[in-house]
Amino acid sequence: MKHLKLFSLLIGISLIGLLAGCGSDSASGESSGSDGDVKKIKVAYDQASKPISWLDDDGNPTGYDVEVMKLVDELLPQYEFEYVGTTSDDLLVGVSQGKYQVGVKNAFWTEERTEKFIYPKEFLGLSSIGLVLKKENEQIKSLEDFASAGMTLAPIAANNAQYTVIDEYNQKNPDNPVKLKAGDTFSVDVIQWVNEGRVDGGISIEGPFEKQVLAEDGPYHNLVNDVVYNEFNVIKTWPLFNKKEQEFADAYDEAMKKLKEEKKLNDLMKEFYNRDLFEVLDQVER
Repeated sequence: MKHLKLFSLLIGISLIGLLAGCGSDSASGESSGSDGDVKKIKVAYDQASKPISWLDDDGNPTGYDVEVMKLVDELLPQYEFEYVGTTSDDLLVGVSQGKYQVGVKNAFWTEERTEKFIYPKEFLGLSSIGLVLKKENEQIKSLEDFASAGMTLAPIAANNAQYTVIDEYNQKNPDNPVKLKAGDTFSVDVIQWVNEGRVDGGISIEGPFEKQVLAEDGPYHNLVNDVVYNEFNVIKTWPLFNKKEQEFADAYDEAMKKLKEEKKLNDLMKEFYNRDLFEVLDQVER
């Protein structure tokens, strides 16, 4: 009898331990984010898009998009952000497949991307988009001017939102369209293409143009008197969330509201873009 009681006691203890172990596994999962657990978030960023996002000389991720996400992280103790530098193409694929929970790359809104990603309610920043032209063509100030002059445009990949911007213009202006050609790669070296005369112009973001051409240490500073950047629009930019991360996107929205109220994004924009694009927010249509 004593042996039977001892055997029953041992079986009971083993079952209790097994159940406790199962409970522990379910509560400690990296993605649970419940019961006080901190959920780890992989934030993908384009590591070669200065001043939007890049890897600095000390090996640290930085840039407007990255620094904004760092401020968001500070307001969300339930999450821990890990920044992963990559390419634009890998970022898009990785976020859509769940390799990364969110990605930042100066992304514009497009209808096509809403099928693959969650766009939050709060935009991340604002971006100046313009035409890169030879100095002799600096009188071309808009897409209308560019199209009317019959100029050729550097190719843009169809999955690049800049392609969508030009396509939208063409749909609204069927009698005066820009000659739009889809490229084989996400982006081409617009400055070099324009300088070499391979095309008459190309689409660029102001920040990278400044860092590449206007900055004294820029790789194309030697062309500072040969090419120009003419802004034709200012567009909102967004982080792209994996489709399963709605709860995280909602938390991001709450944090962004607070950051915008405190004007912290304005300071970052001045730091990285040398101008506060929030000042023209009331004129932004896209």
